[in-house]
Amino acid sequence: MFDLLDVFQATAFSVFGEDVTVIEVIGFVTGALCVWAVTRQFVWNWPVGIANNVAFLILFVGAGLYADAVLQVIFAAIAVYGWVLWTRRTSSTSRTVVEIRRATRGERYWGLGGTVALTAAAALLLGAATDSNVPLPDAFVLAASLLATWGQARKIIEQWWVWIVVDAVSIPLYASKGLWLTAILYTGFLALCIDGLRRWRIELRRGSAERGSSDVADRRVSAT
Repeated sequence: MFDLLDVFQATAFSVFGEDVTVIEVIGFVTGALCVWAVTRQFVWNWPVGIANNVAFLILFVGAGLYADAVLQVIFAAIAVYGWVLWTRRTSSTSRTVVEIRRATRGERYWGLGGTVALTAAAALLLGAATDSNVPLPDAFVLAASLLATWGQARKIIEQWWVWIVVDAVSIPLYASKGLWLTAILYTGFLALCIDGLRRWRIELRRGSAERGSSDVADRRVSAT
């Protein structure tokens, strides 16, 4: 009987003596495409991201990275939210409802506090209820990635900094599990996140300049 899961878990090739499965290759391709699309604010990054979540869900369960596996399910739910939000437009213009902005002071505080609290709770749960031997970094990747994905959906520019930290933790974590292709992928993610931060900064400055020009024009019209 044909078993699709067996096909996904089949070895595609080897890297550094470690087998790379078909599902890891799928995760590599969809992940790289998704992050590249986010840096350029393409809406189709969300459905590609959902496909990436499914691939990594299968991959991480097999590797014993249970927090990361649960994270993929939550990622997919947030991706649907982001997909809807990015496609909504104002009734008077063709501009999207959400535009690149900086986090408010309140968002920074609850984001930091929530990440610390969720990391601690998830690490305790993983240590007590699973056979995970990397509960703390696994838990941190879960908590910080949730914050970054929410910020991505809201187009908050600081989400790139969070992703940069997540990638820096994820690279050695996945390498330690023999997921070399995924570790290489996250190295690419790190480079893409730096590029995304640069691009979004340019767009943020451009948007601020355009809004400033519009405000000046409005004041001139009001004065006449």
